[in-house]
Amino acid sequence: MSDLFDRVVLPVASDDDAAATARALDGHEFGSVLALHVVEKAGGAPDKAGVEQREEAAEEAFAVLEAHFGDDIDIETEIRYDTDVADAVFAAAADFDASAIVITPRGGSRWVQLLTGDVALSLVTEADRPVVVLPDTERADGDEGGSESE
Repeated sequence: MSDLFDRVVLPVASDDDAAATARALDGHEFGSVLALHVVEKAGGAPDKAGVEQREEAAEEAFAVLEAHFGDDIDIETEIRYDTDVADAVFAAAADFDASAIVITPRGGSRWVQLLTGDVALSLVTEADRPVVVLPDTERADGDEGGSESE
């Protein structure tokens, strides 16, 4: 195992995203893993969904990772709340003393990414530690499945 994968943060947005991330991680060895779900707060405006609904979605995403890896990878889970998803990921990585942030970018048109702030772009361009971008193996094989809404 390389030092790069000693302590990684895995941001997951949904159960579909967690499944894509799990597929991408197959064949890689990791030390400590923090699976992170960020509930994006609206910053004074009404939130898109209730906190309880968002926390339930996070638990479903974590369950997908845990079911996929079983006892092969020891996964810690955490939910954070922030108005900026990338900032929350960076803060979690700092608190976890992560050696890297590992992501599998979700699909979506450039318009969707522009409107949602393109979190993946922020993670790659503003990080203070390595960001490893692993391809979604299904999408790489031509299947355009996966979540485009987040």
